[in-house]
Amino acid sequence: MNHILKTNKLCKSFSNGGTQLHVIKNLDLEIEEGAFTVIMGSSGSGKSTLLYAISGMDIPTLGEVWFGGQNIAAFSNDALAVFRRKNCGFVFQQIHLMDNMSVMDNVLASGLLLTNNKKALAKRAAELFTRVGLEEALWHKFPSQLSGGEAQRVGIVRALINDPALLFADEPTGSLNSSASAAVLDVMNELNTGGQSIVLVTHDLKTAARGSRILYLRDGAMFGELSLPPYAGDDKPLRIEKLQKFLDQMGW
Repeated sequence: MNHILKTNKLCKSFSNGGTQLHVIKNLDLEIEEGAFTVIMGSSGSGKSTLLYAISGMDIPTLGEVWFGGQNIAAFSNDALAVFRRKNCGFVFQQIHLMDNMSVMDNVLASGLLLTNNKKALAKRAAELFTRVGLEEALWHKFPSQLSGGEAQRVGIVRALINDPALLFADEPTGSLNSSASAAVLDVMNELNTGGQSIVLVTHDLKTAARGSRILYLRDGAMFGELSLPPYAGDDKPLRIEKLQKFLDQMGW
């Protein structure tokens, strides 16, 4: 596979009362195109900080992030904002849909940041809603009228409306019950099977087992890696067993 994203000696530090906290330390990483990459690690290991740095949500302290042939670590905040709109989709634990807008309008609002062709956007949104299993009767409801799992699927459609090269997800099932979590993860696996590159951060074993490449972060550095075959559905127990053994070795 070709890599879609690559870091070179990536560092991220924060100042805390005059003390420098080094959260990401000289990290080299390659994300392969079409892969479902999962980043794991104990609390405070730097998982979310790494996700923000490689997605252009934050600017690294030092190092390079090569994404789409460009070192986005050298971009200004304004240039990063434009780059994110064109190349990145984001799914978070907190979905942050706008309550005063319908489900469809929430999605179109994101698409209209890049194009004024509302008709084409509405067609793509309808296709994506169908793809993630959100029935048409829900498209014109308000977010408050949706279940948690339904709202997160809207969040996925919103993330995909601009056809991103990479879909980034930070604990996307953290606020969902087990059945809603499984439904959302099924959507992500189907998207990945269709060629969508995904990078997902999680502390949850069952969520992580959906990935094909598990990266373990410890103290801001890459500590271990596990490869799994593409998720098939009927191999869940074996995947979880392999992942649990790997995490035990990592000291999780």
